[in-house]
Amino acid sequence: MAIMTLAQARENFLAAMDTLRSSKVRSALTVLGIVIGVSSVISMAAIIQGLNKFVQDKVESLGSRTYFLSRFPPGTDPSRWPESIRTRRYLQYDYADFVRQAAPDVQIVTTVGTRGFFFGDTNLITSGNRSVEKVIVRGAEPQYIEAIPLFTIERGRFISAFDQVHARPVVVLGAAISESLFPNTDALGKTVRINGAVYEVIGVFQHDQGLFLGPGVDIFVVIPLSSFKKQYPEAKELIMAFTVPENVNVETAQGEVIQAMRRLRRIPAGKENDFEISSPDFLSNLWNQLTSALVILTTVISSIGLLVGGIGVMNIMLISVTERTQEIGVRKAIGARRADIRLQFLLEAVALTLVGGTIGILIGAGISTMVRTFVPSVPATLSYLWVTIGFVISVGVGLFFGYYPANLAANLDPINCLRYE
Repeated sequence: MAIMTLAQARENFLAAMDTLRSSKVRSALTVLGIVIGVSSVISMAAIIQGLNKFVQDKVESLGSRTYFLSRFPPGTDPSRWPESIRTRRYLQYDYADFVRQAAPDVQIVTTVGTRGFFFGDTNLITSGNRSVEKVIVRGAEPQYIEAIPLFTIERGRFISAFDQVHARPVVVLGAAISESLFPNTDALGKTVRINGAVYEVIGVFQHDQGLFLGPGVDIFVVIPLSSFKKQYPEAKELIMAFTVPENVNVETAQGEVIQAMRRLRRIPAGKENDFEISSPDFLSNLWNQLTSALVILTTVISSIGLLVGGIGVMNIMLISVTERTQEIGVRKAIGARRADIRLQFLLEAVALTLVGGTIGILIGAGISTMVRTFVPSVPATLSYLWVTIGFVISVGVGLFFGYYPANLAANLDPINCLRYE
């Protein structure tokens, strides 16, 4: 019995394909909505999956067990801060020494000073007749690149303990700045002027453009924190980075840092902290908020496409039922059951949407390949899961919108069908 059922299904499917081939233009216009819906779902899913991997790599490059201590909550809109946050006291340069002593479970504690356009500052770095604006100047200690692996040295070296102790005028350049100032020569050993002060180039960072999450390492110049403090006493917005070893409980280590900071800042018991501790995960959270809007937009576009395609399928199947009324009567007269007629028309509807779904999946795969080729940092990948989802959506639309015409055809009276002109 199962063999007969499979044979009948195969016969009905071939009959459905013949019907579709006989009206190519009508079938093509009908599947267009399915193509748009499926391709938008597939391509956006591939791109978001690639971007998620990119963001995750960025988070890991900031240090999977690195945490940041700042005056303000990161990734938030300053205009929405209450007065209690806006009036918080600045962090101080000597905090790190105290926290190192008071938090034994913390591995690295380092202070970072930044002078950038996002704080309303302007920086200019020059060498000879070449210059670069919108540079971010950062003061850092030798432990900085251990705490934040994103800043990786490509050539030369990073700031040493000797440089820090003696406030030496040395600098490590972002790759893009190095290439702009010294396009044909090696920057190492050369001198540059940063806001008028002379520095010797001791290192160059690896390329990092940053993309959508903010400025990358390419536009940073890093000088000793002691030099930064001397050169820019007005730059008071400091942050601290600390790392927690793998064998230490994160909550325990953070608790030690919080207690140390509360003692430093003389916060009374029962009063809230006037500082923030965050992890690189705040970037992931920020990205998830951004992608939620993309997901909603994609869902709306694909839903409209699938709805239009589904209505088109129902319309073409209703027309097909009308055109083939006599054929239905003949088939019923020679023994075809209602289930056979219903199956035939359902298969035709599913065949239509499957063709559209397959084309949509191929277009989505093409878009993801183009994105991966032209934007290598975004590894857009088409997973088997989304290919399967694309096929399931296609079959589902065919079954849903094809059932009514198929059921209508199955319930036609054979006598009336044979009399139909």
